[in-house]
Amino acid sequence: MTTNYDHRGTMMEKRSRHLPLLTLLSLLFGSPAAMADWTTLNLTRGVTPIANQVYDLHMIILWVCIIIGIIVFGAMAWSIMHHRKSKGAQPATFHESTKLEILWTLIPFVILIAIAIPATSTLLYMSDTSTDAEVTIKVTGHQWKWQYEYVDDGINFISNLHPDHNDARQLGSGVEVASVDNYLLDVDEAVVVPINRKIRFLLTASDVIHAWWVPELGQKQDAIPGYINEMWTKIEKEGTYRGQCAELCGKDHGFMPVVVKAVTDEQYASWKKGKQDEAAAAAASSDREWSQ
Repeated sequence: MTTNYDHRGTMMEKRSRHLPLLTLLSLLFGSPAAMADWTTLNLTRGVTPIANQVYDLHMIILWVCIIIGIIVFGAMAWSIMHHRKSKGAQPATFHESTKLEILWTLIPFVILIAIAIPATSTLLYMSDTSTDAEVTIKVTGHQWKWQYEYVDDGINFISNLHPDHNDARQLGSGVEVASVDNYLLDVDEAVVVPINRKIRFLLTASDVIHAWWVPELGQKQDAIPGYINEMWTKIEKEGTYRGQCAELCGKDHGFMPVVVKAVTDEQYASWKKGKQDEAAAAAASSDREWSQ
């Protein structure tokens, strides 16, 4: 009886020892919600050709790394299990093998070259601004706001953090934060662009280095004082896409979001006409003579 009790006690002890691990695994993999959360860990597809090409490149390299990891760690685990001292394994006595050293030098070299080909192709595709763009927008970073100038259309405006978000972040209470959607990722005036058109961005800054970043577009570009960087995009899906400055630029760095609205050609033409009419009215009022 004592032996059976000890045996059962030992089994229960082992189970209790492994209970936290089993509980964790069941929580991580046991529910559909948990499995859905795991999918958010991966890079997501964007809404531009560049973003999708970057995603495809990411997946290729990810699977290459996974296969390498399985082979390397599998070989290590097999070697550890089958050449352990308890099985009577004896250490081999041998010197270096020239053929083996050449082989394990060539294999990584070939893998790197194979990865470099699509990576280089993607980088060249991202940086190719040589073809004619249908809309050119100059983006200037200021502490702490963005200025947008539609070079060919006479449109120029400043985009600030939305006043409701600015009030909420200054009050700092959970109630105020919960009262606004997309907290700290909304502006008083968004960038509006047409879908399925090549948009060229010219990026610079007036004071310090900023970085203009919208994740769904698949690109991030620095805005540097005295220098103009270029990037391009072609948004294939209507919607509102949010980003922010991605370069530490001062005390309010976290409060200069980017909002891009991609609309149809008709909506873009209507928005552009409205902005041009506003600019014309402002220019006309500048020459107005005011009576006392």
